[in-house]
Amino acid sequence: MTDSNPARFGDLGLPESLLQTVTQVGYETPSPIQAQSIPILLEGRDLLGQAQTGTGKTAAFALPLLAKLDTKSRTTQALVLTPTRELAIQVAEACQTYARNMPGFHVVPIYGGAGYSVQLKQLRGGAQLVVGTPGRVMDHMRKGSLKLDSLETLVLDEADEMLRMGFIDDVEWILEQTPSQRQIALFSATMPKEIQQVANKYLRDPETVKIASKTTTAAAIRQRYWPVAGLHKLDALTRILEVEPTDGTIIFVRTKVATVELAEKLEARGFAAEALNGDMPQAQREKAVDKMRGGKLDILVATDVAARGLDIPRISHVINYDIPFDTESYVHRIGRTGRAGRTGEAILFVSNRERRMLKAIERATRQPIEVMNLPTEQDINAQRVEKFKERIDEALKLEDLDFYRQLLSDYQESTETPAIEIAAALARLLQGNSTFLIEERPKRKESAFGARDEGRPQRDDRKPRKERRGDFDFMDEDTALTTFSKQKKKKESLQSSAAKPLKDHPDVPMERFRIAVGYADGVRPGHIVGAIANEADLESQYIGHIEIHDDFSTVDLPAEMPKEVFQHLKKVWVCQKALNISRLSEGAGEKPKRPFKPGSKPGSKPGFKAGAKSRPGAPGQERPSKPGAHKKKSPPREHRKGSNG
Repeated sequence: MTDSNPARFGDLGLPESLLQTVTQVGYETPSPIQAQSIPILLEGRDLLGQAQTGTGKTAAFALPLLAKLDTKSRTTQALVLTPTRELAIQVAEACQTYARNMPGFHVVPIYGGAGYSVQLKQLRGGAQLVVGTPGRVMDHMRKGSLKLDSLETLVLDEADEMLRMGFIDDVEWILEQTPSQRQIALFSATMPKEIQQVANKYLRDPETVKIASKTTTAAAIRQRYWPVAGLHKLDALTRILEVEPTDGTIIFVRTKVATVELAEKLEARGFAAEALNGDMPQAQREKAVDKMRGGKLDILVATDVAARGLDIPRISHVINYDIPFDTESYVHRIGRTGRAGRTGEAILFVSNRERRMLKAIERATRQPIEVMNLPTEQDINAQRVEKFKERIDEALKLEDLDFYRQLLSDYQESTETPAIEIAAALARLLQGNSTFLIEERPKRKESAFGARDEGRPQRDDRKPRKERRGDFDFMDEDTALTTFSKQKKKKESLQSSAAKPLKDHPDVPMERFRIAVGYADGVRPGHIVGAIANEADLESQYIGHIEIHDDFSTVDLPAEMPKEVFQHLKKVWVCQKALNISRLSEGAGEKPKRPFKPGSKPGSKPGFKAGAKSRPGAPGQERPSKPGAHKKKSPPREHRKGSNG
């Protein structure tokens, strides 16, 4: 394949409805993976693609996939398999965005750790595209709620991650159940021999596309990110704008509508801001840019397309209010500052579910991005006081103060009011009804369950997950799935969890808890880590030793768990069963059942460790209720040790 890119997306053969969307979301020219993959997939040929996250890979398979769908039919025509529920949701949302000009399009994300009822309802309603994790896809296939008789295209996204997480057998089982004439696109950042074997077995004469990451950024640009949590993004943005020593600032958002909305909100908060997007007449855009150059405007809120080619010397800061879709867009954005030998500042807002893209940006730019602390209330108040004093200094330099001096002198003489009191009254008049100093919020008690603060409602008060999907803090799956320790050697004796020594985390005391799911339910450590971390807003480093027994498991968690979190975890479902969490000390009189041991008799659960091949009978998310077509020996209990050993 050639490395030369076509000048436009219009050269790739995409239908007009998708070309309109591409322009609306801010894409101007296709990335290398898009330029090479889209024509191949539109022709119906199989594809083996090797590309890192952040290269525009999702659009590379989503756009041709959508182009071939029949939206008048409600049958499932395309399936995308992803290793994690986080990625499944991201891909589904991206496809929904790309299909905004395709009436009748329906996509359903299905993944473990969530109830079946909503997914069943959505699947019964019909969806041309399904995006899911291997385990939950298998469950729905076996239940008959997901039928793939009409499947035309299957995409395996991040195949090497599915291998690392032990899902490759599940993936092969799904491949074997699909129609023989379906098209397959397999994407993987690396190409281990196991993935190559899958490609050789299931792909038909595939075209190979390999993209090397070569993105770099200017060393003169200081890059920082703020992990979105607690405060609303707009509140965080205004804090940064108040305290950072900015000159001109460009704030990047994803949509044209967002440019107008955010600019209006910033204006309402006293900032000189204007929108810059492709829907604006050229004359209006030029006027806004000229005002920025001349110092009459401090902030432009722009989309990627609208900011193409901008070179304004006074731009000191670029703020990525919305994280870009790919690394090349990020590099282009922050390139608006730090030009021609000048220094610049780049700030990126990153939610937990977007950390995958953050890592991709760091890999592509070959530079670490440092975390930034938001300015405190004290910082903001100190800055406001300083700016007020500067305004007084500037006013004292004005030449037409004689009238006001005489006016105030007469007032002071007639009322015998001290000059300082008159000055304070005038300052109050100047401030009007707006608050000068912001009130300092009481510091919350430090806790391992630290994602909540005074500005964030508790889970029970928040919107349903469907309504708040954009704000839901998903745990970083890399952290959740790489912290498993290797299985202990078979010769070591396995003790019951009650006899295991409990070590405190360096920051918080730990306690052992019992949960009502075990090997009989098909649970794995990853299920437990993901459910607790997501539902309790608990960083995975605070999830300690896990032991899985036949019909229950134990897990070490911070002892000072808030009551509302404890009650919420009781109701969380994993592997089609409620956790029903309880403190192990509460059931001390109960003798724990003997865990499965390696090397036991046939029919018991022989050994396996994290990252090894998993059994189709207990796929990535939940174990199906019906007997599996693949009868393999079940694994023994697994051990996972967190930072508390």
